[in-house]
Amino acid sequence: NLLEDLISMNKKPIGVFISGRGSNLESIINACKDENFPAKVVCVFSDNANAAGLQFASKNNIDTHTLDLNNFESKGHYEEEILKLLKPYNIELICLAGYMKIITDKLINSFPNRIINIHPSLLPKFKGLNTHQRALDAQEVESGCSVHYVNSKVDDGKIIMQTSVAIEKTDNADTLSKKVLKAEHELYPASIIKLLRK
Repeated sequence: NLLEDLISMNKKPIGVFISGRGSNLESIINACKDENFPAKVVCVFSDNANAAGLQFASKNNIDTHTLDLNNFESKGHYEEEILKLLKPYNIELICLAGYMKIITDKLINSFPNRIINIHPSLLPKFKGLNTHQRALDAQEVESGCSVHYVNSKVDDGKIIMQTSVAIEKTDNADTLSKKVLKAEHELYPASIIKLLRK
C-alpha cells in the first residue's frame, strides 16, 4: 500500500500539475529520491495530454492523469473531475509547475493553503507572462523566482520563498530565462521541504 509505505518512510504524498515539458516536475521528482526529502510525488495531472512531463512521470512509475477543459461545460465541472481523480491519493500539497490554467475557488477551497506555484520573477514584481523581457525593459539589476501560495488572483498569494539572480548587461530574455529556471529547480524542492517539515 503506497500510503502505508509513505508513512513508514515519513514522506507526505504530493501532486504536481503541469502543462508542458515539466522541468520543475523533474527537479521535484529527483529531489523525492533522497530518503530525507519529506515528500513523494504520487500523481501528476496535466490539462495537456501531450505534455512531455507526463512521460518523465511514467518513467518514474508515478500515476498520471489528463483532462481536457474543452470536454467540460464549465471550469467548475472540470475541477470537480480533478478532485475526484485526486481523492484516492490523500494529497498533502499540490505543486503547480508550469500549469497554464487559472485555478478557481472550487479547487483552492478543497486544498486551503495547500496549493503552491512557482513564478519566474521576484514577486510582487512582474506578475503574469513575459516576466524576463519585462524585467529587462524595466532595467532591473536582478530577477529571480518565487514560490507562493495560490489564491484566486494571478501570482498574488503569500510568498513562501524567493531566490534572486543577477541580470548582466549582456542578458537577453532567453539567457535570463535559463538562469532563472536553474534557480527554480533548486527553489521549488527547498520550498516543499520548508512547508512539509513544519
